[in-house]
Amino acid sequence: MRNHKYKVSIVGASGYTGSELARILINHPEVDIVSITSESHKGKRFSDLHGQFSGIIDFELIGADDVDIENIDVVFLALPHGVSMEFVKRWADAGVKIIDLSGDFRLSSPEVYEDWYKKEHTFPDGFENAVYGMPELFFDEISTATLVANPGCYPTASILSLAPLFAAGIAIPGGAIIDAKSGATGAGVKASNTTHFSNVNDNFKAYSLGNHRHTVEIQEQLSFLMKNSVILQFTPHLLPVDRGILATSYLSLDKEMDQESLTSLYKDFYKNKPFVRLRNQAPSIKEVRGSNYADVYPFWDERTKRVIVVTAIDNLVKGAAGQAVHNMNIMLGLNESIGLQQVPMQP
Repeated sequence: MRNHKYKVSIVGASGYTGSELARILINHPEVDIVSITSESHKGKRFSDLHGQFSGIIDFELIGADDVDIENIDVVFLALPHGVSMEFVKRWADAGVKIIDLSGDFRLSSPEVYEDWYKKEHTFPDGFENAVYGMPELFFDEISTATLVANPGCYPTASILSLAPLFAAGIAIPGGAIIDAKSGATGAGVKASNTTHFSNVNDNFKAYSLGNHRHTVEIQEQLSFLMKNSVILQFTPHLLPVDRGILATSYLSLDKEMDQESLTSLYKDFYKNKPFVRLRNQAPSIKEVRGSNYADVYPFWDERTKRVIVVTAIDNLVKGAAGQAVHNMNIMLGLNESIGLQQVPMQP
């Protein structure tokens, strides 16, 4: 029986994801946070950046070069796309388990990455070992992984919405439409014209029509499930709220369906998956706020003969930090739910 806790480091403290990782991990019974890094705020206290941690996490931020990587069990990379890959390359042979929350290793190849992210990939060898970190789909692969690519927030909601239908091979591979809405924190902590209060407040708009980089991530994972090439329409929208994603997906099937059969299909697929809650009515984002739950409501529209699936997640938890901790639990052989039992906050 172990008499010590696992040591973890959070690389990248200034953003929302870094602070959410700290919020979850500080009360995790099996780990100790031993270092948190920030290049731009090195020397400051973590609680200077995130006041909610005053008196809770007050230790000094260090640079990534000062992380004692040889004595760390798990490192979380809460860094921007294009930056994480350099740290994965640096620590690939260090014997540490890496959970990367950027998009640098989520796709099938460096070529696909470069096409959609418009950046050169500097560590293509990393794709050989990277495992897509969606526990509901790849539990066994995650359990033996040394590098996990944590899924994007939009893809998490979208893939969980449609996975049972594509895995069953009954979806029409070119017919899915995903209409997704996110709170402003999905754009990160740095302000921009798009996320400026006066543009977000009392407003609602679509963006990145037809070319959002999460489109290919969703398509690839559903293609792997179906063992067939999937093309879909994905349109994101910006909500005037701080956190949460609501994804509404529409899909025609190539077989007869009814509500009872559809519900049964989803129940069987997500049996023993502790963070997917099947609902009997459309969920709202406040019903998952601050939690690692994905609330999924599959609905059969008898009139149009289409499936409509409504899924709600917290983009910062199930869509980022919570899913990363879920992956950590699996990689370390712990109970997958430990440290993640937060009840959603409503109102």
